[in-house]
Formats: sequence, C-alpha cells, structure tokens
Amino acid sequence: MGPKAARETWALDREIVLTRVFDAPRDLVFRAWTEEEHLSRWFGPRGFTTTTHEIDVRVGGRWRFEMLAPDGTRYDNRVVFLEIERPERLVFDHSTDKDDDPGCFRATVTFDEQSNGKTVVTLRQLHPTKAQRDAKMGFGAVELGAQTLDKLAEHLRAVSM
Repeated sequence: MGPKAARETWALDREIVLTRVFDAPRDLVFRAWTEEEHLSRWFGPRGFTTTTHEIDVRVGGRWRFEMLAPDGTRYDNRVVFLEIERPERLVFDHSTDKDDDPGCFRATVTFDEQSNGKTVVTLRQLHPTKAQRDAKMGFGAVELGAQTLDKLAEHLRAVSM
C-alpha cells in the first residue's frame, strides 16, 4: 500500500492526537488557524518563528511557510487543504515544501464549541507508517505540539483583550 492509500485508512498505531480547551469562541479559534495575521504570531513550538510564503485557504489551496528554530535551523513546510468546514473542521496534508514527500501526513483539526464560550480543539495526525509516527514521537511531536498549542492559547488571550 502506497503512502497516499495508507493515509486514507485510519489506524491508531499511526496517529498522534492532541486536544486542548481554549477560552475563546470557536470562530476566533478557527480564524487563528486559517488567517496569516494570526498564524505568524503563534504557529510553531516555543522559540520558533513562522514566516508565510504563500497562503490560500480553500480546498486545493496551500499554505507554504518556514519555521525558524532558535538554533537557526530552517524547516520548510507545505500544507494542502483538503476539507474546510468553517468553523468546525480542517483537513489537510502537511509535508516539507517538496512534491511527493514520503513523510507527508494527514491532519484533521476539529473545533468543538462549548456552551460556556470555550472551544475544544482536537488535532489528529495520521502518519503514512507506524515507523514514521514513532520517529515523530521520538523527535518530540507531542511536547512540541503542546508548546504550539500553548502559544495559541497565549495568542487568543492577547487578541481577546
């Protein structure tokens, strides 16, 4: 089974899941995930900066960006949007900024509005193979993802004031 077919069949041993409750309305949280002026201010782990080269948030559109690590390492990224259900759900493929990247993974982000004005965000990553998922876990995907969501919470507090 090729990487594309593998991504289309969900399997727990290939997934990473992060969930966070944000004290912000769903519409704002969704916009923070889809608008450049928000993304550049929070996306990426602590100490990283994100520079957008291109963003077109529509089905088939893409977000090309670079993350700069504190040690000066540059990470090129490409997101291709597959589904957009505003403001409930995003589905996209995330890879390096190269065609046919074998490490490309499928991400599904859901935005669940709570009656108290808070929003539950669940980010599910499905990696092409268990080995690639395990490598991402070993690299610190959960911790780095948690740092990224911490930065989103800080950003949402700042823009809500």
